[in-house]
Amino acid sequence: MLRLIFLAQLLMTLLYLGKFGLVIILVTFFALIILYLWTTRKFLRKDQNLLSFEEMPWLYDGIMRMANKAGIATPDIYILDDYIPNAYSFGNSIVLSLGLFEVLDEDGILAVAAHEIGHIRNRDTVIFPLVSYIRYLMIPMVVLNALFSRSLLVALASLMFYVLYEVERVHYLRKREFKADDTALRLVSKPLSLKEALEELRYYEDLRINVKVSELPSIEPGIERKYHNPIFATHPSYDERIWRIMAEVDVMTLNERIFN
Repeated sequence: MLRLIFLAQLLMTLLYLGKFGLVIILVTFFALIILYLWTTRKFLRKDQNLLSFEEMPWLYDGIMRMANKAGIATPDIYILDDYIPNAYSFGNSIVLSLGLFEVLDEDGILAVAAHEIGHIRNRDTVIFPLVSYIRYLMIPMVVLNALFSRSLLVALASLMFYVLYEVERVHYLRKREFKADDTALRLVSKPLSLKEALEELRYYEDLRINVKVSELPSIEPGIERKYHNPIFATHPSYDERIWRIMAEVDVMTLNERIFN
């Protein structure tokens, strides 16, 4: 659906603006590529340290086993020098903050890592930035169509496509978060450890409002506050995820009893 909305916006812009629209779109596209490359490099900051097996064997071994079970190469593991509990992934890398080790036990940390492995396994580390940057590409199309198409109908249609894209983007990314949780439940040795980790992490959500990275898949939920509109939250709430995990674990347990 996202692809169709974007293509409709693109075709309409090219149809009404011709070569001028094509030039602007191409310039914006290459600018976004440069922005993406710069952003990716920014994530490898000085406060992120690559973890070796010798430094934390239980974590490295656990992630290696889960990655093998998921059918992907073992991700690079970075420890973020930040005492706010946080985790995210990019490329084939997982970043875990020092704060996680302060509030979670080993099973909880492995469950959080499993969620990030789920994102990598499901190619969300490619999909999330792509979906985010396409919306940035659609904004100049809306402006161009409004200014140069000389048609109120075209301007309104272009704006409508952008709004539809935003609504569908939120819905799509929320589904990807649930899918990462589902994958994680099949990777960890104790499925309920993900539920327990989320229950603990929700007490620290206020601290993470300013450190959330929306372009990257992460353990973050939607921060539901009076100033935050949950309609446009790309992450489901903790309660939604916890309820869904419990339901999925019940189904997994029932299936095991049936087939064993």
